[in-house]
Amino acid sequence: MLEASKVHNRIIFANRQDAGRQLAAALADLAAVRDVVVLGLPRGGVPVAYEVAIALGVPLDVFVVRKLGAPTQPELALGAVASGGTIVLNDEIVRHLGVDRARLDSIIATETVIVDERERSYRGDREPVAVEGRTVVVVDDGLATGATMRVALSALRARRAGHLIAAAPVAPPDVVAMLDTEADRVVVLDAPERFVAVGAWYQDFRQVTDDEVRSLVR
Repeated sequence: MLEASKVHNRIIFANRQDAGRQLAAALADLAAVRDVVVLGLPRGGVPVAYEVAIALGVPLDVFVVRKLGAPTQPELALGAVASGGTIVLNDEIVRHLGVDRARLDSIIATETVIVDERERSYRGDREPVAVEGRTVVVVDDGLATGATMRVALSALRARRAGHLIAAAPVAPPDVVAMLDTEADRVVVLDAPERFVAVGAWYQDFRQVTDDEVRSLVR
């Protein structure tokens, strides 16, 4: 289910903590729901997810997803890969850029190694939080293309999550609409027509470190 987003009034978040608290308010109804877990997409989504988990009084975990950057334009997503090996590709962009299968496989292999390494780094020896049959809130600090959120949702469907909620402070309207076909509920606080970039909606958008992620997940 797609929830109404603000499309005219520009929201500027002070930082990820502020965005997380505002997002938690939009998800307040989940405090009365049993078996809820919040998953943050590292790195930037974890501080936002932390505030949501604290406000709802539910477990927090990290869900590692890596963008598959185009060979000549690393910021452009060919798709994404998640822990457990789930892959989602943007076939249109792959075709448009003429990325052949061998090059694509190489990019996937490289990013899969990084996903596995970060899983171990962030969580250590602890097992991932169980998601089967539970309400799972997947949180990022913003969604530019939605590729990482899509692969996270796909991977969690495969793990039999009971009810999937995609949540972020800001995303373009087309991404919000696309995710409405992938998630059971989409919660986005602002969906500006002129999106530009996630960082444009934050006063403080400094890079989140691996140490910060580890600390919050602990």
